[in-house]
Amino acid sequence: MPSLDVPALVDHHCHSVVAADLADDALAGLLTESDRPPAPGTSPFDSALGLAVRRWCPPALGLPVHAPAADYLARRRELGAAEATRRLLAAAALDTCLLDTGLTAAAGHPLLPLSEFAEASGARVREVVRLESVAEAVPADAGAWPAAVREALAAAATGAVAVKSVLAYRHGLAVPAERPARPEVVAAAGRRLQAGLGRLTDPVLLHHLLWTALEVCAELGLPLQLHTGFGDPDLTLHRADPSLLADFVRAAEPTGVPLVLLHGYPYHRQAAWLAQAFPQVHTDLGLTASYVGPRVASVLGEMLELAPFGKVLFSTDAYGLPELYLVGAAQFRHGLGTLLDRWLADGACSAPDAQRLARQVAAENARRLYRL
Repeated sequence: MPSLDVPALVDHHCHSVVAADLADDALAGLLTESDRPPAPGTSPFDSALGLAVRRWCPPALGLPVHAPAADYLARRRELGAAEATRRLLAAAALDTCLLDTGLTAAAGHPLLPLSEFAEASGARVREVVRLESVAEAVPADAGAWPAAVREALAAAATGAVAVKSVLAYRHGLAVPAERPARPEVVAAAGRRLQAGLGRLTDPVLLHHLLWTALEVCAELGLPLQLHTGFGDPDLTLHRADPSLLADFVRAAEPTGVPLVLLHGYPYHRQAAWLAQAFPQVHTDLGLTASYVGPRVASVLGEMLELAPFGKVLFSTDAYGLPELYLVGAAQFRHGLGTLLDRWLADGACSAPDAQRLARQVAAENARRLYRL
């Protein structure tokens, strides 16, 4: 086990959890980014993430480490969702959670409101506003849409700690270095209105939204988070490579708005390069730390090869299951501790260096960035 003390964690990007009791298949389905059923004869528990769940979560429910999945699920049903959630979130020992409120349900069940999540977890909770969710709720005609979206975003983001975009899912991260012209935006809004509104997928509107978010974040002093890297099948992976943002990053640099690249994998080295090259870019591994299981120390080391230590943040990107909070926190603590123990043994850094790096990534970088 790592000897380094990894301090209290600020989870700078996560989602709420389901309060209801879940059927075994529904619970297992939240252990994968896929929204499809597993192949016959397989289970999401048979994965690196499944191993991590069985490593870290059973003791919180009174079972031995690596308890079989069937025993774990039976014990969870015995305790009930509320008690299991309380125990798992308490074991994660998170100081602060910044929750993206763009998702409101998982596995067909509502997620806990922020206040109830705070009570269940014992953590301080702040809101991250989902850009595209705000825009999709704006009922305006085409000509009024740009101004109405800006007003709605400014209102929603007041009191929040960040704005987040899922542009990577909707179209991809190859954002032009220039803002779309107003006539283009109005025409695109008109086409969307004729098609019946719904989900925003038009690249002109999405790019306009990102520039609008940049303006609002500059006015309110907020960071702008962007999903990068892997996700569910709605995403085309090569379009989520963060290096595709380079033109936008250069164009946005004069605003001073911090851009926070989430997750990254398998492009985490590209994200690390952007954080090294541009002063306003920050990055994390997010749910990658959970999904890679026993490889967490190696993957974290790959990001820290290039990313400045003061610009790497911790997050779980937990969604739906409290297990994902405990796994994300435990994987990060174990992975960072293992990595820094290797560095210490190799003479790459001193003990004070290692402890300072751990404090920075675990909490200090997020507290500074989000003004917590």
